[in-house]
This record gives sequence, C-alpha cells and structure tokens, in this order.
Amino acid sequence: MYLSRFRVNTARPGARRLLSSPQVLHAAVMSSFPGLLPTDAPAPDTPRVLWRLDHTAPAEVILYIVSPDRPDLTHLVEQAGWPAAAAADPATPSWQSRPYAPFLDKLSTGDRWAFRLTANPVHTIRRNPDEPRKITAHLTPVHQMAWLIERQERSGFRILEKADHARLLPGGTTHQGKREHHGDRYELSVRDHNNRSFDKKRTDDGRRGKPVTLVAVTFDGRLEVTDPEALRRTLTQGIGRAKAYGCGLLTLAPLTPPARQAP
Repeated sequence: MYLSRFRVNTARPGARRLLSSPQVLHAAVMSSFPGLLPTDAPAPDTPRVLWRLDHTAPAEVILYIVSPDRPDLTHLVEQAGWPAAAAADPATPSWQSRPYAPFLDKLSTGDRWAFRLTANPVHTIRRNPDEPRKITAHLTPVHQMAWLIERQERSGFRILEKADHARLLPGGTTHQGKREHHGDRYELSVRDHNNRSFDKKRTDDGRRGKPVTLVAVTFDGRLEVTDPEALRRTLTQGIGRAKAYGCGLLTLAPLTPPARQAP
C-alpha cells in the first residue's frame, strides 16, 4: 500500500478541468496505475484506490491517493502541476509517495489521532410500503455526524468526546434543558459541504450518460483506535459510497497538543 500526495497547480486550465468533474479526476487517478484497466473493479473486501481533494487554502489544493501500487503521476504533473520546474530539477519529485504498510502495522488499540474524511453520507427512504427504497443524502450537519458516529465501531475507532461536554439527561437533553448537538459532545466538525453534479461517461453508442448528483462533506475530528485490524481495512477500503468520486478516504495525523491558556 502507498499514500501519495500531489499539489495541484490551480492556475492551469488542465487543473481547472480536473477539479470541475469528479469523474474526470477519477479517470486521471486511475490512469496512474499502468496495470489497471479502466474497466477493472476492485474485488470485495480488498484494498482499493481511494482519493481525496483537500482545499487547504483558497488557491491551494492537495490530492491524496491511497493505493495498493505506487502511482506514476507524470501525466498529472503535465496537466495540473509544474512541468517546467520538474524538468529543471529532476531530483526534486513533483509528488510524494510513501509506503503505507509501516504506518498501518503500527496502529494499536488506544492510539489517538486527528482524522479527516470526505464522505457521501446517505440513507434509504421509502414514502410508502409499495415503492422501492431510494438512496437519499443527509443534508444537515446533525444527520451527517450521526451517519459517521453510527459507523465508528465497525470501522475500528471511536470518536473522542469533549472533556467538558454536558452529560445527557433522559430524552437526549443537557442539564440546561437544550437538545444536545453531536458537535457539542464529540471532537467532530463538518465542513466543505458541497453538491457535485456531473454526467456519467457516454455510452457505447455515443449517448450522454445519466446525470449524477451527490453530496460530499468533510469531517475533521479526533479518534481513538478500538480495533486496529478493522481500522486498517477502513484506511485501505474506505467508508461509505461514491469512492470513485473522491469520497471514503480516511487519513490520520498526530494530535496537536492543546494550546496553553494565558495565566
């Protein structure tokens, strides 16, 4: 397994084209692996190619990729990087790829990490018993957080609770009588809520594919490892749906120490 990091040059037209369509970017990511055919689908319960875009600043975008094989991102450098700089200094890589296994192998029960996840929180609804269930996106932060909290145990971690959160009373209220929000209780926040709409690739007879609309949100938080093996599966197989469109990739980072208060 490899974890790769690629900085996108947002000023280039090729970058703007890639960033405007999850489907186009997915195709570009998959083209980084010569041994994979466009029609190849990952086997169930095995590591797969996952990717995520992080908008770290207004004009800075980082592409993260987790993959079973080391990618060759030369074509992305040409489309959306700094090819002249890469040619001038071949010793300086335009992207970084590191073996992921050493990190995965060190995960232990009780470890605590900061995490980030871009996901597609959905549920199924049925307005009446006679109609089939329909996949529908969660639209509010409360329901989006609940979606992730419901999956934490099977994913091998628990989201940390805030040390000073108010204890719940019967009925889910706080001591102040207010309904508690998941963000009040857990070290968890939701940001970058966005709707992604695009057309699927054209069919064999040239017709435009069906339009796709999905809701993607980014979770930031802190977690504790409860099942290292399950968490390894989560880190290499992803969480939720729409993995081909930049959702599902969970990454971990060392916790930063809390800021000291002025005396």
